[in-house]
Amino acid sequence: MSFGGCATAELSRFIAGSASARDSCYKPSQCTIRSIGDRFLPLQRPIAENRRVLSASRDRFVAAAEAGRGLTYKDAGVDIDAGSELVRRIAKMAPGIGGFGGLFPLGDSFLVAGTDGVGTKVMLAFETGIHDTIGIDLVAMSVNDIVTSGAKPLFFLDYFATGHLDIDIAEQVIKGIVDGCQQSDCVLLGGETAEMPGLYKEGEYDLSGCAVGIVKKDSVINGKNIVPGDVLIGLPSSGVHSNGFSLVRRVLAQSGLSLKDKLPGGDVTIAEALMAPTVIYVKQVLDLVSNGGVKGMAHITGGGFTENIPRVFPEGLGALIYKDSWEIPTLFKWLQEAGKIEDAEMRRTFNMGIGMVLVVSPETSNRILDDKDSTKKFYRIGEVTSNKGMIFS
Repeated sequence: MSFGGCATAELSRFIAGSASARDSCYKPSQCTIRSIGDRFLPLQRPIAENRRVLSASRDRFVAAAEAGRGLTYKDAGVDIDAGSELVRRIAKMAPGIGGFGGLFPLGDSFLVAGTDGVGTKVMLAFETGIHDTIGIDLVAMSVNDIVTSGAKPLFFLDYFATGHLDIDIAEQVIKGIVDGCQQSDCVLLGGETAEMPGLYKEGEYDLSGCAVGIVKKDSVINGKNIVPGDVLIGLPSSGVHSNGFSLVRRVLAQSGLSLKDKLPGGDVTIAEALMAPTVIYVKQVLDLVSNGGVKGMAHITGGGFTENIPRVFPEGLGALIYKDSWEIPTLFKWLQEAGKIEDAEMRRTFNMGIGMVLVVSPETSNRILDDKDSTKKFYRIGEVTSNKGMIFS
């Protein structure tokens, strides 16, 4: 997508962010102008390179199985350490990045922006034919990131890329995006549709999106005043959400089960459990923030508990997690058992049933947990410690 007008062969779609546009934005035919351009930055590697990567990943998967050890995210082809190293290198070129959202000063406020995709969860959408919820996942991944700063989402932009445009499937995907925007109380402002023959296999597509929100400068939540003894409040997830699916697919292949089979120990199919859309926490979190006492928030995405919670702490602080303080959902128990995945790897890859973590004072935690009128579930999952690192006990 071009914002400068220099790419004459690329057409982008936007609408004016007016009050009238906000009122009508949930009808795609009224508020999005979808156009197909011919000059793009591809979201995926060239097909031949993808095959080499998948082949190397498969070799690691087979080697792990033959060695009798549990699967890891790296075996599935995703190297969290490499991703963290890339972020460190980028930070040298663009100081200040590393939070869940980027802050841009605007008068007495900050615009807060975040961008993301849904990873290889789209591959399960291809297999199951469930396309009307993957758009909810797309919106959730970005709006949940920016709300950790206390920002209210204003608008969302999407990017839909495919080799051959199937209008019916694309409509289902956009329907999910519209649904996600409604849940977030934000406007679907526009986006881009890219049809790129030869880059994707028949029936495949990829998604990315960007959300922008706003928060007053004196209301930004940044974790700076977090101290030892503060409490970690966990908000339940709906399942795997949109991270860890490369490992999920490896576990499924090793288990011998299919997506149509019943989830062992559960009452839904494996497909239904895995395709459950990501919870959008925006309204719930902003309600809690409006009552005061929220010092920091962590969206539990790639990197799981281990990587995400410490991101909101001041230097030198860590956390003690009460590992029995919430019920681990059946889906995660099955994934761990079927893949023989070690506890540390599970916590570093998946959300384990907690999709958002709030850091609050002890007084605030009592108020939240004792709220008898709330229909939402909250868990006291741990506390901030003076020792750096994460301890599960």
